[in-house]
Order: sequence, then C-alpha cells, then structure tokens
Amino acid sequence: MPDLKYSIIQTLAVLPAVGKWHKELNLIEWGDRKAKYDIRGWNKDRSEMTKGITLSREEMEYLKESIGGIEL
Repeated sequence: MPDLKYSIIQTLAVLPAVGKWHKELNLIEWGDRKAKYDIRGWNKDRSEMTKGITLSREEMEYLKESIGGIEL
C-alpha cells in the first residue's frame, strides 16, 4: 500500500483515549485534494491511524445542525 500523503490543517476536538487509540476531529488535506473534516482514531504520536470518515463542509454543517437537538 502506498504511503498516504496528508496534512492536518486544524485539530478541532480530541476525545479521551481508549487503550492505544484516541479519536480526533480534524480538518485534513488528503493528497492534493481540498481539506475535509475527518473523524478517526490515532495513536499517541499520530504515526498510525484507524479507518475513519471524511465529511465535506456541507456534510459537516448538516451533521452539526442535526445533532444539535439530540438528547443524551
């Protein structure tokens, strides 16, 4: 598998670690593509990552509006 080229533009949230992994919400540029919002697990020094999900700005805005009314 080729090396993934990415650049973390901004870290928006870091959740507490569970074992080796913690989850982060970041704004990331993948390769030469426009930055997207990204939620995935990372190890302590960010040398390894889990599978995650990327969201466009529009998708992130929709998610933000949608979860605003969720009762926990």
